[in-house]
Amino acid sequence: MQRARLKPQVILLGLASLLNDSASEMIYPLLPVFLTATLGATPAILGMIEGAADGLASILKYFAGSWSDRAGRRKQFIVTGYAFAAASRAIIAAAKVWPLVFVARLLDRTGKGARSAPRDALIAEVTSPDQRGRAFGFHRAMDHSGAIIGPLLAMGLLTLGMTTRGVFYMAVIPGALGAVMLAFLLRERVAAKIEAAPNSTSPVPHSTPFKKAILAISLFSLSNSSDTFLLLQAHAAGVSTTMLPALWAAHHVIKALFTTAAGSLSDRMDRRYLLILGWTFYAALYFIFPFAESLSMFVVLFVLYAIPFTLTEGAERAWIADLVPAEARGKSFGVYYLANGLCVLAGTALFGFLYQTWSPRAAFFTGASLALAAVLAVLGQRSRVNV
Repeated sequence: MQRARLKPQVILLGLASLLNDSASEMIYPLLPVFLTATLGATPAILGMIEGAADGLASILKYFAGSWSDRAGRRKQFIVTGYAFAAASRAIIAAAKVWPLVFVARLLDRTGKGARSAPRDALIAEVTSPDQRGRAFGFHRAMDHSGAIIGPLLAMGLLTLGMTTRGVFYMAVIPGALGAVMLAFLLRERVAAKIEAAPNSTSPVPHSTPFKKAILAISLFSLSNSSDTFLLLQAHAAGVSTTMLPALWAAHHVIKALFTTAAGSLSDRMDRRYLLILGWTFYAALYFIFPFAESLSMFVVLFVLYAIPFTLTEGAERAWIADLVPAEARGKSFGVYYLANGLCVLAGTALFGFLYQTWSPRAAFFTGASLALAAVLAVLGQRSRVNV
């Protein structure tokens, strides 16, 4: 039987994500050096900027999801979010002092907070339940494709003699193009407006399975610390600084190639099975990483490290959509992103503390144990409640 095509809204949102992530990844690898060497920021200031920006995004994702439910519209939040991101890159390119970059990063994360939950709710609304995993997998694959294209574009422009500021200005173009494309071409279903929550005082019906799913995802997020520590391990294993971008690109290539297929697989089976498989594989890799002392072993492990996320990214979001009624999807994805973001921040802090005060092995073993706890939390739950 021939599979139905992905909805135009899903394809448009995927293209916008590719363009936006390409723009982000043109800037992000160069930003730490730009801030410290050009604008005089200290490493502590750099950490403060990124921590504040990520925390703001996590909180705003919750509120934007709820607001889009009450408004009965998603598009205005999505377009505004991508427009803010494009504007932030122009501010970074023009910045002469680091506080202006701080403002730009807050604007960028405000955009991410505004668009993420409404965007995922819209994908769920226009997609039938038996296509949701594929739709979310496609969106994540396009996002990872942008993470490959962006650094390559930046490297190419720098090789041709463009300055760092010039690369930053060029990064405005793809992000702005994505926002304009969505503003003119993205269409919402009328049904999404009809199903919107009637007023802000009505309680949102979050089922017990949804709450248990958030608990499981939160446990895994605690285990999923910043990949900065993996890059530190890579350097300790003998990976050169010049090889790190290639290793990171290979990681995203795996995700870009196979995330759509894995999401589609979750449409034909219990989505929990992919989460259990992916998170168990993640735990196994985290147990092995501290023992990777040779370059070849670490490269193999780092490429394999893409597999858990390839298996779970589409299935995880589709699972959330399956467990909540249509009128609560925006808020539900907001809860999902808030829990995920805050737990990743907490997990990164815990990992860093253990890594520095105890040992890398203690940090990785703790991460692996938390991932296995997430697997146990998934077992016995229902995969689908609402269609």
